[in-house]
Amino acid sequence: MAEFVHVTTAATARRVARSGIAARSHGRAGGRGVYCMPVLPSYTLTHQWVRELRRWKPGVLVAVRLRLPDDEPVTVGHYRAAPDEVVAAEAVARIRGVADPRGYEVFVPRAIRPGEVRGIRAVPQGVGWRYFPDAHGRRPCPCPSCMTRGDVKVARLRRRFPHDPPPRPKAELMGELRAAATADEIVDVLGQRRRGGAEELAARPNPRGGAAECDR
Repeated sequence: MAEFVHVTTAATARRVARSGIAARSHGRAGGRGVYCMPVLPSYTLTHQWVRELRRWKPGVLVAVRLRLPDDEPVTVGHYRAAPDEVVAAEAVARIRGVADPRGYEVFVPRAIRPGEVRGIRAVPQGVGWRYFPDAHGRRPCPCPSCMTRGDVKVARLRRRFPHDPPPRPKAELMGELRAAATADEIVDVLGQRRRGGAEELAARPNPRGGAAECDR
């Protein structure tokens, strides 16, 4: 029998113990099922997905211990690569054999029956990685794809690591505007928004020749 750990919310613990785990997750190869990790010698690697899943699952998370037949069809692989279809015993051996198991996952393409649940335990909420393995010490990407609205402390991170570059000084933009020789250059400078009065834009030479024109 192959042993795995599935991470879920503490609010569903009673239901899991009574009825098993519903097949609600979408597999990367299609279909619905349950994601889990093999029980590894390292506690941290076994429960590595806890910290990342806290970004998406509200409340306290717990670890559900599973026991599946060795010949149970599953898929295994790194979350950034296409998974391979193997049996449970081979999935365990494959993850145990890689130099760095972080980011690996096993997908069981069916629901987990109550008799396959061997126990539910509390787990430290800060164990594992967040965003991606080796993210610690790197500047986080605050773009809408990496940090969606409602993520934990996303507003604070976006203030600390803004996605857009800081606005250029008005004096610098006005210097470029005075030196602009074509309408496209003027539009490019005016497209860089900056707070401040518009009195300096009241009248300037027409780049196409002729009398002065008002910029709008």
